[in-house]
Amino acid sequence: MDTMGGELISCRDGQGLEYIWQGDAAVWPGRNPLLFPIVGALADATVCFAGRAYHMQRHGFARRQEFAVTGRGENWAELELRDSPETRAAYPYPFRLRVRQTLGEGGFTTAVTVENPGPAELPFCLGAHTGFRCPLLPGERFEDYELVFAQPETCPALIPKGGRLDRGRTAPGLENARVLPLRYETFDALDTLVFEGLRSRSVTLRHRTAGRGVRVDFSGFPVLALWTMPDKHAPYLCIEPWHGCPHMEGEGTEFTDKAYCIRLAPGAARTLSYRVALL
Repeated sequence: MDTMGGELISCRDGQGLEYIWQGDAAVWPGRNPLLFPIVGALADATVCFAGRAYHMQRHGFARRQEFAVTGRGENWAELELRDSPETRAAYPYPFRLRVRQTLGEGGFTTAVTVENPGPAELPFCLGAHTGFRCPLLPGERFEDYELVFAQPETCPALIPKGGRLDRGRTAPGLENARVLPLRYETFDALDTLVFEGLRSRSVTLRHRTAGRGVRVDFSGFPVLALWTMPDKHAPYLCIEPWHGCPHMEGEGTEFTDKAYCIRLAPGAARTLSYRVALL
């Protein structure tokens, strides 16, 4: 675990094979960041809360904050971030963000709870950004792997432009199919593939013949994004469950106008979790 960002930064199988991308400053230094209180980019890095403009960088501030360890056991740890003068300068709300990371014999579970200790409604978005090593073994290629959805899907991919999405700007994604082949050229051309409205609640990243890889259960998250840094041909793929998304063309300036924004009542809490199984 890493207290910076509350991340789970390593998950290995019984033979010691690492499944989480370990970061590379020349490509992408991230590993498994938590996205809060926004997902993606804001228009001009600006959003309004109750009519007042605030500024926040892509994916929010939680990934760059030091979390406190509030509990730990043999195979789990719980970490917490609370509001501070620094966070309130960008996000003017009291909050409590708790992350419970649990390792199992066959993978891990990340459960994130947002609590609203304040007197007013708390709006937020939340997402995961786990980088998985792909390929996993020497001699394999990125193109030897594929994504397999739990159900046949007919769903185009939303394509960001300048960090923004437009439901009228799509690329072919899935057409009555479960399998999405992996090619670096796809991400070189499109950057990120964003799917909303999927029927599947899990997706498997696997080697086409050997079957090794991971299955990600993203139940509770309405959006799934796929990304690897364009033009780098680096050995990883991010599978990102989102409850929120980057600025969508046509949305209003208030934060609560954002697609998939969660509005949490005073005193309430909301938990979202995703599970990863090693195959």
